[in-house]
Amino acid sequence: MASLDLYALTASEVQRQIRSNSLLLEDYIESLLARYRTRDKDVNAWAFIAPEKVLEQARQLDQIPPEQRGRLHGFVVDLPTGHNSPVYASDGPLMDASTVAILRRNGALIMGKTRTTEFAATTVGPGTKNPHDPSRSPGGSSSGSGAAVADQQIPIGLGTQTVGSVIRPSSFNGIYGLKPTWNAISAEGQKVSSVTLDTFGFMARSIGDLQGLADIFSLRDDEPPRTIHLNEAKFAVVKTAVWPKAGPGTVAAIERAAQLLRNAGALVEEVTLPSEFDNLLSLQNQVLQAEAGVAFYREYNTARDQISDKLADMARNIDTCSKKEFLRAFDTIAALRPQIDYIADQYTAIITPSSVDAAPVGIEWTGSSDFNGIWTVRVAKLF
Repeated sequence: MASLDLYALTASEVQRQIRSNSLLLEDYIESLLARYRTRDKDVNAWAFIAPEKVLEQARQLDQIPPEQRGRLHGFVVDLPTGHNSPVYASDGPLMDASTVAILRRNGALIMGKTRTTEFAATTVGPGTKNPHDPSRSPGGSSSGSGAAVADQQIPIGLGTQTVGSVIRPSSFNGIYGLKPTWNAISAEGQKVSSVTLDTFGFMARSIGDLQGLADIFSLRDDEPPRTIHLNEAKFAVVKTAVWPKAGPGTVAAIERAAQLLRNAGALVEEVTLPSEFDNLLSLQNQVLQAEAGVAFYREYNTARDQISDKLADMARNIDTCSKKEFLRAFDTIAALRPQIDYIADQYTAIITPSSVDAAPVGIEWTGSSDFNGIWTVRVAKLF
């Protein structure tokens, strides 16, 4: 493969070549950087990247003997963390977030920081464009990660999801996203919007890459993995109460997925959730508003003129709902978890939309997250 085509490899493919001594990490990184230089003026995925520092780190990693390399070998010190806000424009953390520290310890090379919406909490796009169609949104809040992975500027992107910030950009950009169960990965060192909802996640162009990351972070199901044959599998298509909002692209995609599974011999059933779930999105929003108000009250009090009106509204409405209403929302959500567990236990997997439709035209808005919210508050695993 020509050096300029190396950027198209998945992380798993790169690792195999590095282990077999058929590829130097430096050559792979040079290919990624060439792709970045060619494409980022059109995609605008990066908030910070230092190519020379990245190349130097790659050279250093190439010098490590094979027996001493970490599990993510191949995949800069003191990167600025600006949260897409002038409040932290010159902020340089002295310590890595827990997730980044784990990745570094396992030999990962951190390319840089990708663009997010303001504090990864608003729906106003950060200027990033969808690499498949620059007139369309790449989604958010993890806009840059989704776009950079889809555009083959990096093989793996990191993100956080409070409502739909990993799953939605993955859908809009045509890549794979994984939002693990809430609190399966520590949020230490990250700016939190909602302690109940915020979940660290990954984006990649292959399932194998996501599996490798899951292994690094010791993500485990309650039951050991087993081989599943499609002619013995049973799937539930769950449309939820917001299904009437589905656009033609989503409707067609769900119908096609169900038909492909049926053609492969699987049993596919359409499942309607009990009416108690109809108000779950509203409950999720209630929890989010209450917790986001607390999370951003500092910025509202100390730097009001440097934050958007949207963020200020979140903080200003810190007491929108009473503590009694807040706890009632928690209790109602908790009571629904055994019900969805009972339903899910009857199926191999649940199929449900990742987005309302194709990525919307315009980069000013990151798109509706209505199809994500109830699953995020459910603290379920999303792919």
